[in-house]
Amino acid sequence: MKSVDQIQRAVVLGAGTMGHGIAQVLASCGIATTLVDLDAAALERGLASVRRNLDQGVEKGKVTAEARSATLAKLAGASDLESAARSADVVIEAVPEKLALKRSIFAKLDSLCAAEALLATNTSSLSITAIAEACKHPERVVGMHFFNPVHIMKLVEVVRAARTAPAAAELALALARRMGKDPIDVVDSPGFASSRLGLVIGLEAMRMLEAGVASAEDIDKAMVLGYGFPMGPLKLTDLVGLDVRLSIAEYLEQEIGSTFKAPQILRDKVARGELGKKAGQGFYTWNA
Repeated sequence: MKSVDQIQRAVVLGAGTMGHGIAQVLASCGIATTLVDLDAAALERGLASVRRNLDQGVEKGKVTAEARSATLAKLAGASDLESAARSADVVIEAVPEKLALKRSIFAKLDSLCAAEALLATNTSSLSITAIAEACKHPERVVGMHFFNPVHIMKLVEVVRAARTAPAAAELALALARRMGKDPIDVVDSPGFASSRLGLVIGLEAMRMLEAGVASAEDIDKAMVLGYGFPMGPLKLTDLVGLDVRLSIAEYLEQEIGSTFKAPQILRDKVARGELGKKAGQGFYTWNA
């Protein structure tokens, strides 16, 4: 397996909220990065989001015009996974949280990628071990759980599956640091560290709202002003996506127990399409 300084080409699979953010950060640290999505419209939206993030960074004085240009020069889009993956030193998957889908993708990547390539999944809760079992070489599979918005949030959970080689985990940790992140080292378990803790707080906030304890704004304010959270749990849920949080809750309820049973208010909002910021409505109303 290559050293972190030898990583020159990366592929990010999935151009959604997390995928385009991961691609942006990889490109910003000088790695030639291909963002892959089979949906041409989704791919263009992802690339447009990267450009918008960089433009806003320049406007706010947080990104130089030269850094913006350098990042965009290192970023490309593609719909053909096979040609992109064959030359990649690292592939990070960021598709929807469906175990069967991720397993099928990793089985394909295992056959396409060079033997020394690192294969990482951005799943926020699914078993890395179960995903890696789809590969003939599970020792090179690791979890790299990024946080939204990726270009701002410093944390990355590097998750070691049952058969992850120490060298693969160490490379993922080093890659996260090269990307300007501050990683933590976690053993594969349901919800890892962050999702398990964060979801407990988020679900309880929903139950409080459902019971009329306080408004969404005041529940969030309690955690921001009282506990120093950078953002309240309900607003965070809107950013993550209510559908994503429901999926994680259902998985963790199955794996751990009723602590993670989704409240009815969450199920009802998802059924109505109130998925959070991306839909314009969640626990808050968002402007387009």
